[in-house]
Amino acid sequence: MQMNELGRTGIMVSELCLGTMTYGSHNTEAEGHQQMDRAIAGGINFIDTAEMYPVMPISAETVGDSERVVGSWLARRGRRDDVVVATKVSGDNPGWVRGGAGYDGKTILETVDQSLARLQTDYIDLYQLHWPIRGSYMFRQNWTFDPSGQERAKTMDHMRDVLDAMDTVVKAGKVRSFGLSNESCWGTSQWLRLSDELNAPRVASVQNEYSLLCRLYDTDMAEMSVNEDVGLLSFSPLATGLLSRKYTETKTPKGSRRDITGDLSGRVTPQVWPAVAAYEAVADKHGLDINQMSLAWCRTRPFMCSAIFGSTKMEQLETALGSVDVVLSDEVLADIDAAHRAHPMPY
Repeated sequence: MQMNELGRTGIMVSELCLGTMTYGSHNTEAEGHQQMDRAIAGGINFIDTAEMYPVMPISAETVGDSERVVGSWLARRGRRDDVVVATKVSGDNPGWVRGGAGYDGKTILETVDQSLARLQTDYIDLYQLHWPIRGSYMFRQNWTFDPSGQERAKTMDHMRDVLDAMDTVVKAGKVRSFGLSNESCWGTSQWLRLSDELNAPRVASVQNEYSLLCRLYDTDMAEMSVNEDVGLLSFSPLATGLLSRKYTETKTPKGSRRDITGDLSGRVTPQVWPAVAAYEAVADKHGLDINQMSLAWCRTRPFMCSAIFGSTKMEQLETALGSVDVVLSDEVLADIDAAHRAHPMPY
């Protein structure tokens, strides 16, 4: 298992990160514990969660349950220092968390303590802003994104307020590092600039969607990451199962994410199935498992810090762990590039 530095923090994280957003909904506490035990045994040292989890479905009644599963595992296991735990504070939402309120500096001071209590730990290794308060083009909002309603002065005041709170929790030893999620290049650059200006915690990572089917990160964000040492923590590297052979245009397993959400949060389009078929063809041509090919490809990207995958079943976890032994040849990478050029934005 390759280890990468989380930004400039000195914290080393595994190239794969275990996501926990189904713990408390699709996975019981016992199943979550079993998965985390196996992930650690397989070389993973990085676990990601959030205050709003679990999902599928998201509800106010279950907010924090994924953190609680991770917390009971940490308490049972001990040896806290060899696990890197990341969590997130929720932004504006339909009412699942804090009645829909987002976050400011005061909220950060409160939510850090709440997450610490649920996680049954004294510190959080990486504390992330789940999405920007000013809005985001993630989750297919890029098609209609219009930032003209943003107020720059208000955004700067908000960022300073949050950075002041992050400085407080870091100095108190409650948080080790600070990260973003669903963020843009401009937004990340402003956080970096202000952290220098205020001598506040520096952005260590950005957790954005990234996979063979979703490559918005490849241009401005990639350049920012490489030059500023802000690594990508890619979520949905298997495109919520589209790159796992779980689904076809006509096949949807009962109880699966697609069965619950319908269009996989906008990922199911007429264009996606030819794109999926193209990547399946690459995997078949080279005798590769498409899950493992997709995860191994993430490792080839110059800005990648860790790929966050989730699993509802142990066999899915085992398959993901096996990806660390897969090395993609130049021929495979060329075929992947050809598939991407033929199907550049399938959703």
